[in-house]
Amino acid sequence: MDEATSESIAPGRAAATILAVDDDPVNLGVLNAVLRPHFRVRVARSGAAALRAVDSEPRPDLILLDVMMPEMDGYAVLARLRESPASRDIPVIFVTAMDSSEDEKRGLELGAVDYLTKPITPAIVLARVRTHLEARQARDMLKRFNAQLVHQVDQGTHALEQAQLQLMQSEKMASIGQLAAGVAHEINNPIGFVGSNLGTLTGYLQDIFSIIAAYERAEALAGNDAAFEEARSLRQKLDYDYLKEDIAGLLGESKDGLARVRKIVQDLKGFSHVSDTVWEWADIHQGLDSTLNMVWNELKYHCTVSKNYGPLPKIRCLPSQLNQVFMNLLVNAGQAIADKGEITITTECVGDAAVRVSIGDTGAGIAPEALARVFDPFFTTKPVGKGTGLGLSLAWGIVERHGGKIEVASEVGKGTTFAVTLPVEPREAVAPAAAPSP
Repeated sequence: MDEATSESIAPGRAAATILAVDDDPVNLGVLNAVLRPHFRVRVARSGAAALRAVDSEPRPDLILLDVMMPEMDGYAVLARLRESPASRDIPVIFVTAMDSSEDEKRGLELGAVDYLTKPITPAIVLARVRTHLEARQARDMLKRFNAQLVHQVDQGTHALEQAQLQLMQSEKMASIGQLAAGVAHEINNPIGFVGSNLGTLTGYLQDIFSIIAAYERAEALAGNDAAFEEARSLRQKLDYDYLKEDIAGLLGESKDGLARVRKIVQDLKGFSHVSDTVWEWADIHQGLDSTLNMVWNELKYHCTVSKNYGPLPKIRCLPSQLNQVFMNLLVNAGQAIADKGEITITTECVGDAAVRVSIGDTGAGIAPEALARVFDPFFTTKPVGKGTGLGLSLAWGIVERHGGKIEVASEVGKGTTFAVTLPVEPREAVAPAAAPSP
């Protein structure tokens, strides 16, 4: 039948596939005889059958196409082939009895790669077919190389971006570390002498109160002696008993305030840690607590924080960089909560060789279309001026440097959870002889 396609395959051959299209069975027989010893040959007796053959397996690597065919001529077939992305790159050689230059020009303008006239010469057919198959293979190879090159460029660009972000992070942390060291030094001095002065003042007041107590005893022995009347009146007027009690409270609160300032300074030093290029064994819980103390002012007015800490070993890491990850996740969690909400910090072991820190919030959540891009540099869902889009990208790079992974799960309207999984001892770290006990 004219609309049918047939296939002729030389036994044991899996070479290129040639589709021969001609409405004359004799011409198809000649082409089949010439090509079959060298290629896989498929035949079609009409333009419509040729189009169906192109869409079925095995797809042709080259098409020999007759021009003069009923219903749909070769020009129409070629135009249809060039419209489809699946077939536009298949080389087409016109085979026709028409030999005018206008016919040849028309075929080449439509996209044919060559033009053969009937009657065919077997050697010329084979030579032209092989030439255009080799040209197609070269083009396909060039496309693959270009795709690989684009992929490598993309990888190189990504690596460069990560390196730049890491450099920014390192410079930022070094600056913070130097600032923290200077601030800690400047604050520790006044904290020290104020604390010492409060201790001395407490001793002085105790002595003063002891002297006053002695006068009170003397007053009691003197009875209603008029000489003590002024002291009694002044004591009642100034509410001496309240002052004596409140002074002790004020001193206690002042000492507690100094202790809190001292703790903040210690946390600042621990958070920024100037030596951020030295791998060391660190307590994850201590890092979380110091980081939480640093960002507490941004959270305390509208967030409650729940800590579900499980037993964890110390891990080999760059502590200040992990603290930066925790800070970014905690700040993001706080910013995701518009009014009142809860942040939950959970830690647990993952087998014997890894730990996991999860920071979840009851905030607005992240839309599915944005969830896949949250770690991309400069991508942010925050309003203009509220974020640079670098925080999570930096966190991704730091966690990746530690040989870990960071994952996110979110539901719009219910909240988001980031889970950071870290190996106890990354391959990148220069491990000591033995890890310290947890």
